[in-house]
Amino acid sequence: MCIWCLLFLSLVLLPSFTEARIHHYKWNVRYEYKSPDCYEKLVITINGEFPGPTIKAQVGDTIHVQLTNQMETENVVIHWHGIRQLGTPWSDGTGGVTQCPIMPGETFVYKFVVDRPGTYFYHGHYGMQRSAGLYGSIHVAVADGVKEPFSYDGELSVLLNDWWHKSHLEQSTGLASKPFVWIGEPQSLLIGGRGSYNCSLVKSTNNSAGTGSICNSTNPECSNPYILSVVAGHTYRLRITSVASLSSFNFLLEGHDMIVVEADGHYVEPFIVKDLNIYSGETYSVLITANQNASRNYWAALNVRGREPKTATGRAILRYVPNPPSMLPPSTPPKGPLWNDTLYTKKQAKLYTARSGHVIRPPLTSQRRVVLLNTQNKINGYTRWAINNISYVQPNTPVLVAVKHGLKKVFDQFPAPENYTAYNISRPQSNQNATYGNPIYRWEFNSTVDVILQNANMLTNKSGEIHPWHLHGHDFWVLAHGDGAFDAQRDTEKFNLVNPPLRNTVPLFPYGWTALRLRANNPGVWAFHCHVEAHFSMGMGVAFKEGANRIGKLPTSIMGCGQSKALLGRH
Repeated sequence: MCIWCLLFLSLVLLPSFTEARIHHYKWNVRYEYKSPDCYEKLVITINGEFPGPTIKAQVGDTIHVQLTNQMETENVVIHWHGIRQLGTPWSDGTGGVTQCPIMPGETFVYKFVVDRPGTYFYHGHYGMQRSAGLYGSIHVAVADGVKEPFSYDGELSVLLNDWWHKSHLEQSTGLASKPFVWIGEPQSLLIGGRGSYNCSLVKSTNNSAGTGSICNSTNPECSNPYILSVVAGHTYRLRITSVASLSSFNFLLEGHDMIVVEADGHYVEPFIVKDLNIYSGETYSVLITANQNASRNYWAALNVRGREPKTATGRAILRYVPNPPSMLPPSTPPKGPLWNDTLYTKKQAKLYTARSGHVIRPPLTSQRRVVLLNTQNKINGYTRWAINNISYVQPNTPVLVAVKHGLKKVFDQFPAPENYTAYNISRPQSNQNATYGNPIYRWEFNSTVDVILQNANMLTNKSGEIHPWHLHGHDFWVLAHGDGAFDAQRDTEKFNLVNPPLRNTVPLFPYGWTALRLRANNPGVWAFHCHVEAHFSMGMGVAFKEGANRIGKLPTSIMGCGQSKALLGRH
């Protein structure tokens, strides 16, 4: 009888051991010569791969990444974009905010739980290393026995990026120089880590091995476009991610409609588009059906939005099996909508609502509202970006460590400015000065906060940019987009409090505002910043603190820089 009892108990308890898994990864991060668009340059790789390996897991699984920095002269950290890090704020991977950077030769372990299904990614978050190729996908499936509100026959992964031939160090040095040196437009647009630069534009220069030209269109890393293989009559889920350093994108599949079903890990009310606007840091799932003439292949095309395009269309091939992957479509790659059609851009942004049956409604009111004015400024002759006239500077001690251990001289202790006054957003200002700083916004734990992002004219007259803002450690409700200067009395009536989408990244359009609502319910210190690499590098960010007394014991592995060195002896 006891044997049967034991057998019964083992069958009952077995699922608890198999439901949640631990995925172990050993990553060596180093530079290697790669030619993703046929032009050879140094690229940051993971175990020799570019893009980095895709992490695939199920809800509730634990990700364990042992990362060794094999770069000889650069530090590194990796941010797990869209993963909220519930209970593990020290694994968020933000240098100067949640950890000390991983120095050359050192090994660091990231360990966290993926708590929600969806499409996410990871990328370097030290300097501008995302621009050097340090990124990859994270795909989190629903738990066993759980059905998603849509069905499909297969999955395809689409990573979108812009690409420069100058190194990220050259770019960041120019941004921090006087006179200012802008990074310029990208040389190529990559789909799945592949592009095709016109090598005839390159002066004859030897490659690293001295065996040929630095730009070689026959290199197997670039000679064939990225391939998306489909079978006629089948429906596919495309997991689309923009890891762009600068560009806003428009992505389309020639002759095929896309049904948008997921955004940043949340189900949205499905809607059909012929092309998808996607901004840096955003992730989507779309459904496509292979319902066109199966005797040919079709273009997947990537074009720049919001900036006058000076880069050739990025191309991939939607291949109908059994057509050869080398069979090029008989057409030219489509260009999509006009790059400066702002009405079209804003119209599509307003289509997103939470999916019926999966709506998580926001609180009807907030306890606090801050307005963050985005401006381009000068500080001692240097060009910077600022939020409410403060240009963010990363501390050399992690703010998370400083908050937990009461270190007062790590970041500015004065209250972060919660609004701005007397500013005409439609033209350059006569006083273009700002100040360096790093005060943090302190939220009462579990309170509801409205954040109004306000865009403004740049230093040059009649110039404005799209800023995709990303919040670490949270999702937020996107309540509304609007034009002009935000007016609380007038514009709060436009807030969608019924079925707003939950996101972790949202675009702020030129000369307009975007309203967000969040719950400050994740103890930690979290970066909130423009996801354009150059803009964040130039000061376009802030930090939020909440629930400091609820943060668990910090691992010593995140310490060792700045004032945190002195703490190591206490543990």
